[in-house]
Amino acid sequence: MRAYIATTGVLFVLLAVAHVIRVFQEPHLARDPWFLLTTLLSVILAGWAFRLFRSASKFNRPPS
Repeated sequence: MRAYIATTGVLFVLLAVAHVIRVFQEPHLARDPWFLLTTLLSVILAGWAFRLFRSASKFNRPPS
């Protein structure tokens, strides 16, 4: 489960980075609300995935 969450988080980060790079190449996208919404959504989902990843590591430890 942790591998899936980490992979998902990395993919959303890559999507957000690609959007930022694309805004520098095509400045008119900075005014497109759908483009900005999908960029913001990918950042939020990446943060959520990494938060779940950190909390999953606390619960999946073997008992000592």
